[in-house]
Amino acid sequence: MSYALGTLERTARGVDGPGDGEGSVQFHPQADVDVGGAKIFSVYGKGGIGKSTTSSNLSVAFSKLGKRVLQIGCDPKHDSTFTLTKRLAPTVIDALEEVDFHAEELRTEDFVFEGYNGVMCVEAGGPPAGTGCGGYVVGQTVKLLKEHHLLEDTDVVIFDVLGDVVCGGFASPLQHAERALIVTANDFDSIFAMNRIVAAIKAKAKNYEVRVGGVIANRSRETDEIDRFNAATGLQTLAHFQDLDEIRRSRLKKSTIFEMDSTPALEAVKAEYLRLAQSLWDGVDPLDAEPMKDREIFDFLGFD
Repeated sequence: MSYALGTLERTARGVDGPGDGEGSVQFHPQADVDVGGAKIFSVYGKGGIGKSTTSSNLSVAFSKLGKRVLQIGCDPKHDSTFTLTKRLAPTVIDALEEVDFHAEELRTEDFVFEGYNGVMCVEAGGPPAGTGCGGYVVGQTVKLLKEHHLLEDTDVVIFDVLGDVVCGGFASPLQHAERALIVTANDFDSIFAMNRIVAAIKAKAKNYEVRVGGVIANRSRETDEIDRFNAATGLQTLAHFQDLDEIRRSRLKKSTIFEMDSTPALEAVKAEYLRLAQSLWDGVDPLDAEPMKDREIFDFLGFD
């Protein structure tokens, strides 16, 4: 039985309206899934801004503080945990397909893999292109983790979410998270995406506990535009990572920065990640950020 004509077709039944065709599945929140008492963070940002690198290094930083960490990659590329596990781990969807979508036949080791320094890694995967919504996949992943009691033994959960897509599906990790973190660079495209993400978080906050936790400035020597935008919208920067070649090379070497040969620059980056992890663990105040309209942000950043 194929994925598209199997589980997705069965799940799609009952969806109002014409849908997206045979095999399509739309996102419907699973309000009955409780993720337990772990501190939960969702990491968002423009595609290619370094969310996976940031998420993985932050996961290791939490583990260095003695926390039990679970990182969940929410991207069909399933490369979020690449530097932690040193491979492209099979996805939850891969595992379900192996057992013809009989979830009760899955073992923990079929979809959870241990990475560097004990960080537990899960790649949710995604539906086939054009046949549905990633929110369904995220929901099934959280449900599986709960059924296998994995969230009960976890202190920190980090959702690493696809690009700057803020549809209901890929915004679904926000219904589980306590704080949403936004990775951005000091440029127009990154800040524009950040503004849209703030709007998505604001919408989710009407029905869920998630709030904006703050901004992580990444791949940027300066932060002047980020600072201006933060001041105008009510955001704040939690950490700043400069555009260092050592960080770029760490991913090419399938490594987190904590495994790289020590240099003064990398030691400073490690210290910043550890400081960020500690501040997040201690708790950051929710931000009541107010996003700009699209035309407003164009004018604000100096575009005609």
